[in-house]
Amino acid sequence: MQFHHHGYVSGDPRVQPAAGVGIDRPEVLPDDVDVLIVGSGPAGMLVAAQLAQFPDITTRLVERRGGRLELGQADGIQARSVETFQAFGFAEQITAEAYWLTEMNFWRPGDEDPKNIVRGGRAVDDEMGISEFPHLIVNQARVLDYFAEVAANSPSRLTPDFGWDFQSLEVTDEGEYPVKVTLVRSAGPDEGTERIVHAKYVVGCDGARSKVRTSIGCTLAGDAANHAWGVMDVLAKTDFPDIRTKCAIQSHDGGSILLIPREGGHLFRMYVDLGEVPADDRGAVRKTSIEQIIAKANEIMHPYTVDVRSVAWHSVYEVGHRLTDRFDDVLAQDRGTRSPRVFITGDACHTHSAKAGQGMNVSMQDGFNLGWKLGHVLEGRSPESLLDTYSAERQVVAKNLIDFDKQWSTMMAKKPEEFANPTELEDFYVRTAEFPAGFMTQYTRSMLTSGDAHQDLATGFPLGKRFKSARVSRVCDTNTLHLGHQATADGRWRIYVFADAAKPGAASPTADLAQWLANAPESPLAATPQGLDADAWFDVKVIYQQKHQDIDINAVPDVFKPEVGPYQLTDLEKVYGVVEADDIFEARGLSRDGVVVVVRPDQYVANIQPLPATAELAEFFAPVLSGSKAKRA
Repeated sequence: MQFHHHGYVSGDPRVQPAAGVGIDRPEVLPDDVDVLIVGSGPAGMLVAAQLAQFPDITTRLVERRGGRLELGQADGIQARSVETFQAFGFAEQITAEAYWLTEMNFWRPGDEDPKNIVRGGRAVDDEMGISEFPHLIVNQARVLDYFAEVAANSPSRLTPDFGWDFQSLEVTDEGEYPVKVTLVRSAGPDEGTERIVHAKYVVGCDGARSKVRTSIGCTLAGDAANHAWGVMDVLAKTDFPDIRTKCAIQSHDGGSILLIPREGGHLFRMYVDLGEVPADDRGAVRKTSIEQIIAKANEIMHPYTVDVRSVAWHSVYEVGHRLTDRFDDVLAQDRGTRSPRVFITGDACHTHSAKAGQGMNVSMQDGFNLGWKLGHVLEGRSPESLLDTYSAERQVVAKNLIDFDKQWSTMMAKKPEEFANPTELEDFYVRTAEFPAGFMTQYTRSMLTSGDAHQDLATGFPLGKRFKSARVSRVCDTNTLHLGHQATADGRWRIYVFADAAKPGAASPTADLAQWLANAPESPLAATPQGLDADAWFDVKVIYQQKHQDIDINAVPDVFKPEVGPYQLTDLEKVYGVVEADDIFEARGLSRDGVVVVVRPDQYVANIQPLPATAELAEFFAPVLSGSKAKRA
């Protein structure tokens, strides 16, 4: 975390100085906004926290509830989400209060007495070391709280506008704010009052029954598995030995349970198999009482018992898998002829079972994908065509998620005798670990992802996949840290220059690239408007092949040591060496001739080039920056 470069800060450095629309921000919802976010779920709050970093963009978030969410239904936090929390600055805090999921146990009918369940296997949660971050369990409400804190402490001082229920919208294509939105006051003394707000863009994060989705003519299409589950968050006294470990429990003839311990040391969640749903059920299974769910759980867990003392929340649901064919308001036949004005995220465009723990996680990545793109277009950094990439990228991810969830939920519903071998469920869990951890997303070639002609120069950073961090040594303070953890959710592109073998100060391809980045009119850095810090739009870091003690920081080119803030202080924290016992060049398959790795603001690898390939680097950034209104002198 950097501060003091604008002057001494005596308070909490996480509270940024108010700027732009954050100065004297009106409490009353304005008539005209740049972005109107509908719904304060995980995707909505992430989009808000991201756009809050753009102080000249008027972003407002409306929520039907009268205040913050108190009890969330989602709780699984995959490692990719914790990476994202790190970028927003609260990974350490939320990790401290969360339950750490490090192992999953598998229970099945015993050989001697099939009526009794026995522990049949254990699986390490991240056996292959996919991420340095843990798999967490924490209530969705706390996730929203942390994003709300980030947004409120941002330069634009964004806070939700509670008590507004979205009714409808119309894209008029007239004027600067072409989306006409009708809202109704849902809480407060003026409840029932209708209000019209005009927006440049609308983001629908309003759940599976999304009115925003309906307003743009989208429908969820798919199927139901005709299988019901009761879910309950409870405090209970039990003799089941693995009550604080995630478990898949299969009984001989009583169905299955997915057990998930919750944060706090006592609360736990159970997904209890209620069996097949008859075709003529007409929703009757949803009337299953909590007492019936508890009784069914005890039946499955025999010979162990669960004496429920308190129920925090419970529900009954039928597994369904549904997806929209587009995530914005542009019809297929109109794609390319106009830019989208309305977007949908999360459950508004994809629904699936809860047991794979993907709903909140994938929704947040929807928001991360979209938020910075809206910021860049509204600030004039990028053309409106950038917004077309949101639906193109995320719809495919949602389709892959649903395909995976169908496999997982089908296996969880199987009877033990239906498996080819007793360890089939356990083997599937281990084999597919990278997908539910959130790391199988790989964006295909587009204006944001280049071809793979030079992938061999950085084999550990696959194009289109998230930038997998590794340890480096920061030269200025000799600290060993994770390179990827230094990338905050500030909307900047990252350009990582992995240097050739020459030391700083010597003639080399790295020195030539530095000269081009700093001075060439074709350099992407030249797009940064006058008056902003040199690194306001691009975070350029260099990683040398030497250890930090062998690097003379005064010999490092100035482009890697930008002057920042009103006092134009030198930022020395962008220069790194290798960690001797954990060389990043070895760990990530980086060419010893050097390589440039470009990473998007949402942490996905966008471009890989040899150090001399300045023309190719300029060519990649040209369409992304074609909306830039101003150039530096």
